[in-house]
Amino acid sequence: MSSKTPAAESEPVINDNPALQSLYKSFESRIGYWLLLGNTRHFGYWEKDTHWVFPLNGPLRRMEEKMHKLLDLAPGSQVLDAGCGVGHVALYMASRGLRVTAIDVLDHHLAKAKRNVARSGALCSLVSVQKMDYHHLETLPSESHDGVYTMETLVHATDPLEVLKGFYRILRPGGHVAMHEYDHDYESDEVIGKTLAKLMREVSEYGAMPTWQRARRGYYKQILEEAGFIDVEEHDYSENVRPMLRLFWLLSAIPYYFIVLFRLEKYFVNAIGGARGYYAQKYWRYVAISARKPATGGDGSTKS
Repeated sequence: MSSKTPAAESEPVINDNPALQSLYKSFESRIGYWLLLGNTRHFGYWEKDTHWVFPLNGPLRRMEEKMHKLLDLAPGSQVLDAGCGVGHVALYMASRGLRVTAIDVLDHHLAKAKRNVARSGALCSLVSVQKMDYHHLETLPSESHDGVYTMETLVHATDPLEVLKGFYRILRPGGHVAMHEYDHDYESDEVIGKTLAKLMREVSEYGAMPTWQRARRGYYKQILEEAGFIDVEEHDYSENVRPMLRLFWLLSAIPYYFIVLFRLEKYFVNAIGGARGYYAQKYWRYVAISARKPATGGDGSTKS
C-alpha cells in the first residue's frame, strides 16, 4: 500500500528517449550498479579524500543525507523525486518523515522501486511510485508539493528549462527545489583542446546527458531563475565524490583500452564515463544547487 498523490484523469505523457532507455537497460549498467553500488544510482559523499572507499553504503547514504539537508523541509512535507531509479533515495527521504512522489520512465526501475517500497515496512505508506516523465508533470496538480529533488537526473533532460517550469508549477508558494548534478568548469572547447572536448562530448552523448553537455558554471542558476525560482545557492561537492570517481577509474582503466581499440564505446558507457571523468576531473564539477519558489504570488505560473 502506498500514499496517493492527487492527479488528473489523463495518463502521463512519456517522451521518446531511446538513448536513455538504452543506457539503463544495458547489461553493463544493470550488472555494474548491482555489483558495485547495490543498485543505487548516484555518487557517494566523503568528508575528506581517501583511497580506501569500502564499504560504500555509508557514503551513499551520506549523499542522500546531504540532499535531505539541502531540501530543508519538515517531516510530513510532500516531495517529488524526479527520476527515482530503484527508490533508494525516496526511501531515505521517507525515513526522515517526508512523503514522496517517486517518478521514473524506465519500467525495470519502477518494478524494482515498487518491490523495494513494498519491502520497506512502515515506510511504504509514505512513498508512491509512478511512471511519469519529469518533462510532463501535467497529471500532478499545481501547488501540490512542498519540494522537488533530482539526484543526478536533470543531466538527462532534453529540455531542462521546461522541466524546471514544471517543478515550479507543482510547488506550493515557498516550496524548495534541490538538485545534485554535474556541470563543466570551462568556458569553451578551446580551453581544453579539441581532442578532450570530443571525448567529453561522447560521454554526454552515450550517457544520454544533453543537459550536462550544455551546462557550464552558473548554468543551473540561470535556468532556475528563468523558471521563476529565487535564492539560488550552489555548493561544489567535486572533492567529496573524488574517492568514488577514482574507484570508477581504477575499475575501468584496463577495459577502457580494449573498448576504445575495438570502438565499443557506446556499449560500455559507464566504463567510458569512469575513465574519462577521472582523466578530465578538473574540467567538470559535481554541484549541489538549492532554490525556492517565492512565498507570495505563487499561482503556479512561470516567467515567460
